Amino acid sequence: MTMENQSFGQHLAELRKRLTWSAVVVAMATAVAFVFHQQILTVLMVPADGFTQTSNYKPVYTELTEFIGIAMKASLLVGIAISFPFLLWHLVRFVTPGLNSAERRYLYILMPLSTGVFFAGCCFGYFVLFPPAVKFLLSFGSDVATPMIRIGNYVNLMLSLLFWMGIVFELPVVLFFLSRIGVVTPTLLARNRRWAILGAFVLGALITPTLDPVNQSLVALPIIVLYEVSIQLSKVGYKIRKKSQLSEKNS
Repeated sequence: MTMENQSFGQHLAELRKRLTWSAVVVAMATAVAFVFHQQILTVLMVPADGFTQTSNYKPVYTELTEFIGIAMKASLLVGIAISFPFLLWHLVRFVTPGLNSAERRYLYILMPLSTGVFFAGCCFGYFVLFPPAVKFLLSFGSDVATPMIRIGNYVNLMLSLLFWMGIVFELPVVLFFLSRIGVVTPTLLARNRRWAILGAFVLGALITPTLDPVNQSLVALPIIVLYEVSIQLSKVGYKIRKKSQLSEKNS
């Protein structure tokens, strides 16, 4: 009992230490990002094509603290993005004691890959998904009313879209690892394919800022493709797991 309490206390101490270091790194990265908040906001506005449909060719803010609030929020999320490899490293180091050596090895290999696919998802949202969506929103109803886009609304929408597209692109990596450790199987994923397709279009409706089927399909189709890729990768992970279990039995 004493040993269990001591082990649990050490576990909590390690968690506290890793959370403290993560918070310090995120705070430092956020401070650096805030110095360049104008450049960050300018980059985020590029998909709007200069707001040519608006009257003054740039968004507005209607509350005294709106601009500084959105500048701080954008800086915080950029700071988290900059710190993402460091945060992921500490997360991996925290969970690896509960895994065997083979699972730890695959987790270390997948760590940089997961970082890359997250940013790939963000790039997909930035370059492919958001430009036609914002063009549709700015042109829809412009003959009836003049769009006066609030910078807070625009940046919140943009950051939310980039974040969720980055998360969605993690799907193949996550399912490969889960199949490697035996949580899911390729058969299970293939059997639930139709539900995955339905879920992709539901996510498309939730993630995209518009209600038109074109932009929803721009999100849903990559999710479906990623799910099919996940099934193939899970087959690889499942075979690796079976081989490792067979070799352990023989040894």
